[in-house]
Amino acid sequence: MTVIRPPTPGKGTLAISDEEYTKFCDFFYRKTGISFQLSKKYYVERRIIDRAIKTGSCDFREYFTFLRFDMSGEEMQVLVNSMTVNETYFFREDYQFNALVANILPAIIKTKRRSMPIRIWSVPCSSGEEPYSIAITILEKWDQADNWDIEIHASDIDSKILAEARAGIFGARSLARVPPAILLKYFTPRSEGSYQICEGLRGSIDFSLVNIIDTKQTKNITGIDVIFCRNLLIYFDDITRRETVEMFYQNMAPGGFVCLGHSESMSRMTSLFIPRKFGDTIVYQKPQE
Repeated sequence: MTVIRPPTPGKGTLAISDEEYTKFCDFFYRKTGISFQLSKKYYVERRIIDRAIKTGSCDFREYFTFLRFDMSGEEMQVLVNSMTVNETYFFREDYQFNALVANILPAIIKTKRRSMPIRIWSVPCSSGEEPYSIAITILEKWDQADNWDIEIHASDIDSKILAEARAGIFGARSLARVPPAILLKYFTPRSEGSYQICEGLRGSIDFSLVNIIDTKQTKNITGIDVIFCRNLLIYFDDITRRETVEMFYQNMAPGGFVCLGHSESMSRMTSLFIPRKFGDTIVYQKPQE
């Protein structure tokens, strides 16, 4: 449990020097794989100061000590939640969802038996728009959806945003690209213009808290056929990007596919995957063994 202590008047300062900022960023990088440059100092400093005040720390050094030696890990999780960006909406970069049903899934079932599930992993899943978009696209556009057992796993490092994803309540910004017929079919109106996705879809997706640079947390995510990892690797340095992609390779079934964000490419990270062009999108395939 986080212990809230009142700050000592006149003791220390919450300002963070460049040296302290560098130490913090090194620590945060080792824990999460997320790299912050000096240009992001204002953004990071504001969130550290907010947490320092709320925990009763009187200066950065005291808060940093508390953070590093908090054996419960609760404060680290709260800080991670405040640092991560969760900007998303339904059917974002929908050309990849179209490629999923038109090209990727048809290629996958050519090498699978009907008794084998198709496993899809959305990481990071943020507040759930991406995995729910995947599920709706498959139900609406793939004529083989009823013939296969499809598992959608969704994970994020942010515990607060995962709770929102499980609840499945969305406002106008998230739903701006949802066609009226889809909104009527899969959503229930709530108060103040918000909608909740239907219970059947909420229950069909496995949401879990996963730090993808923690091998203990990823070792059981295996046999994955499709990974949607869009706009995450841009927050990593070259070493962590390569390690993440190698983890994807190890955790994927032969012939599986990885979908990255439109500004991301594996060409500078690894040669393990083969680029495939489907319509307007490039995806990356693990070779068949």
